[in-house]
Amino acid sequence: MPYKRKKSPYWWTSLTDANGKRVRRSLGTTNRKEANALESKWKLEAYRTKQWDEQPERSFSELMLCYLKATNRKRSHRRDLDAARHLKAFFRGQVMEKLKSSNIRAYQEYRLGQVSKKGPIQPATVNRETALLSSAINYARREWDWDIPNPVVGRLLQEPEGRVRHLSLSEVAMLIRLAQAHTPHLADFIELGVQTGCRKQELLGLEWDRVDFDNNRFYLEGQHTKSGKRRSIPLNDRARLALERRRFFREQYCPTSCWVFSHECGDRIQDVKRSFRTVCDKAGIKDFRIHDLRHTCASLAISEGVPLAAIRDLLGHSSITVTERYAHLAPERVQDVVAVLDRITSHSGHTVYGDTNAKRTVRSVTH
Repeated sequence: MPYKRKKSPYWWTSLTDANGKRVRRSLGTTNRKEANALESKWKLEAYRTKQWDEQPERSFSELMLCYLKATNRKRSHRRDLDAARHLKAFFRGQVMEKLKSSNIRAYQEYRLGQVSKKGPIQPATVNRETALLSSAINYARREWDWDIPNPVVGRLLQEPEGRVRHLSLSEVAMLIRLAQAHTPHLADFIELGVQTGCRKQELLGLEWDRVDFDNNRFYLEGQHTKSGKRRSIPLNDRARLALERRRFFREQYCPTSCWVFSHECGDRIQDVKRSFRTVCDKAGIKDFRIHDLRHTCASLAISEGVPLAAIRDLLGHSSITVTERYAHLAPERVQDVVAVLDRITSHSGHTVYGDTNAKRTVRSVTH
């Protein structure tokens, strides 16, 4: 019989599995009738497995429910829940043992034909959703010994190159000037975004105990970064001045606040999206988002010859492949490479086709 546990809204069951081991597990539902049905189903599966060595069928709903519960500590859990909602609308009732490549292709076509508030669904969105399904299948195979296929492998859609929008130095200066007149903390936020390349939440979630003025840097621990890896962010003069302005604001209005970006009452500033959009409109800057401050940081650095590997480390990219999206912003670097090749081959005595002197040289040698 299903039963309730303290501090849990779900029904639980205690049953003997196919190996004779007593197992206590959540039924994942707050509905008593559903709990009874699930318990009966699992008992029947255990009996068939033990008596007839019959592998029980696994449903999509069972897979996603168990996987999302097992991985609810993931940083991307909220995004996983959203992706699972779209998957459920299509795969509800699907028996996982019977899942085929044609089902995956059908889902991709189904999603690409839909439109969200932001516009048509893009391949990248569909890939994130099918990647969640693939991860859930692999997890079930590895952790629970489920004998189910994974037809998602090798079925990702081709994605267009990522959007890279950035500002010039004069545009950055104008944006900061207008932000200063509109909301001073926004000006400091923009300055830090351009000078450090940090993400929005890395800056808005920055606490004073992670700012080290003595060594001109601040620190991001794993829980503060997208990759889950800690980073140390060096401060140049402009970034330091922005933080010193924030420190002066704190001393003046909320000396006990732990947040670098805070209101006068000391509470953390949750977002700057609306004020940022207002200032961009005043500056006449179109199609520019907060995340593009990060692109601006990278583009300005690479235009000055900073190596891609150094930019990768500053921005906290998981691999150099992600950073390579900025390589096209410095075509003169590629020109330098071919100039070097031209110089060394010319000095090595190689003949150049089309050069009249080279033709004479070749003719004299052959005669």
